[in-house]
Amino acid sequence: MQRKRLTTLAAATLLAAAAVPSAQAFDIGGSNGWKFSTDGFLNVFATYETVGTRPAGVVGGSLGGDQTGTGENQQQFRVRTGLLPVGVGFNIVAPTTDGVDYAVRLGIYPQIQNNGGSRTDISPNIDFREINMTAYGKFGQVLAGRAINLYQAKNILTDMTLFGAGVIGPVNSGPTMGHIGYGYLYPNFGAQIRYTTPDLKGVKVSFSVNDTNDIGSATIRNVPRLETEISYATTFTGGRMQAWVSGLYQQASFSSAPTVTIPATLNPDGTTTAAQVVPAVRPGGHATSLGGAGGVEVGFGGVDLLASCYGGKALGMLGLQGADALSADGEERVNWGFLTQGTYLLTPALKLGVNYGQSRAELAGNDTSLNLQKQQAAVVALTYSVNKFVQVIGEYTWAQDRWYNGATQDANIGALGTFIYW
Repeated sequence: MQRKRLTTLAAATLLAAAAVPSAQAFDIGGSNGWKFSTDGFLNVFATYETVGTRPAGVVGGSLGGDQTGTGENQQQFRVRTGLLPVGVGFNIVAPTTDGVDYAVRLGIYPQIQNNGGSRTDISPNIDFREINMTAYGKFGQVLAGRAINLYQAKNILTDMTLFGAGVIGPVNSGPTMGHIGYGYLYPNFGAQIRYTTPDLKGVKVSFSVNDTNDIGSATIRNVPRLETEISYATTFTGGRMQAWVSGLYQQASFSSAPTVTIPATLNPDGTTTAAQVVPAVRPGGHATSLGGAGGVEVGFGGVDLLASCYGGKALGMLGLQGADALSADGEERVNWGFLTQGTYLLTPALKLGVNYGQSRAELAGNDTSLNLQKQQAAVVALTYSVNKFVQVIGEYTWAQDRWYNGATQDANIGALGTFIYW
């Protein structure tokens, strides 16, 4: 018996999400038992965004639209991918050997848009997110290579804006953010060795040893990053339910040198800022990222309800363990957030969805009232399934960044797009 194990973020979601068109991979098999298949999706969105004036002097914030660098009220129109890039997956499956199925997956995820307003900068057009091998048998599954990380993976996989745009964000050359930084953090794809148990009456347990990340300015990484996920899925008369918890642990150290030299820089006006020697951040100390996350999703009839959350320290406000995971003097910030969502099938082909999420950072170290307090967003979406493999999606998103001094910046975003799956 052979089974394809598709670990891509999109493939996993397509197989699990309700009211999503079915995707059938191209499958080529040889007489020797080896198989080759491809699967994927393509999405195109037209987006229009208005972003309010950025408050003066504040630190942090993830709203985009600042084409001039002045922070003034601005508008922007793009034709681009949504939260998902374009995805093309290639799968090679070996003949079942001694009861074990072996497979290799390569996932390529390009964008359709150029980098910002450039006519010629096509730098975002290739992104290798998945390169991994799997072995599956009665013992469960072992994965080795590059794949989506476990911590907060299901938080993003269950967000309806995965198949939309949501918050646009500041990255012109990549996908939009959905609720990344506005209800959950981006789990990212990374090198790992992962073990997943067999299905134990609906329960699966996964544990991975991962490549390490810098934690803000703590860049000495001699301790593995560890992630885990425990999930449960079941069906009942007229409905279905899934629940999960996930966790993250990693430690990184600061340099023991008491000072750091900042190199000389050339300023836009042609002058030069001389090199400076400044005190180092927490010399000889270390920073620890520790996080937990979880969620519950229940579907019955045409209704689907979701609540998910996360919390921990030194997690960041956008991508995990980013520069904003720590204060300027190297102290771990406490981060937490949540997402609530409801969808309803108005007809077999038309779905209405509404969700709201927020992410927060508590003050730490030498933080002040100019630091970011929370990012929140609400989305209303209509999804129409044209057929089994094509969807049309319309969205409205309101997003707001708020700082501890009470200052805010708002964005209003409209998106209209389409998906095709195979």
